[in-house]
Amino acid sequence: MTLLVLLVLLPVVGIGFAGYGFGRLGRTGVRRADRETRLRCGAALAVAAAVGLYTWGLLLVGLAVLDTDDSGTDAFPARPCRVAGEPGAAADVVGHRVAYPPPRYVCELSGGGSRATDDGPGYVGPGVLVLAGVAAVCLVLAETGPALSARKTSSG
Repeated sequence: MTLLVLLVLLPVVGIGFAGYGFGRLGRTGVRRADRETRLRCGAALAVAAAVGLYTWGLLLVGLAVLDTDDSGTDAFPARPCRVAGEPGAAADVVGHRVAYPPPRYVCELSGGGSRATDDGPGYVGPGVLVLAGVAAVCLVLAETGPALSARKTSSG
């Protein structure tokens, strides 16, 4: 249920951030926008890209969950937990779950361990972190810009 809520909510959030970034730049114009406006819009667009990337990962994991739920008599072990060419690899699978940060389909093993499948792409977690870092740097630079210019004006 959490997966479904996130798959509905996250695109709305991403579109909101993209709308803010593009809308504010569109009203002012890219060339007429000051440094602070460009940085804030860049941060909003980086957050929108991070949300979009995370949603993409969740969508792929959701498709694996759908494949699991749709298996019928071929339901166990779950299809995403099976390894091609190694029929015994899925013999110790006792269940599955969805991990959210980063989005992964995880197969629970009988020995108490777990194994993530390739259904949640490995690039989603690092990509979201990089985009979130870019957004944070843009916001810090946007905030320090007016403070630095105020100090230069008062000391000058």
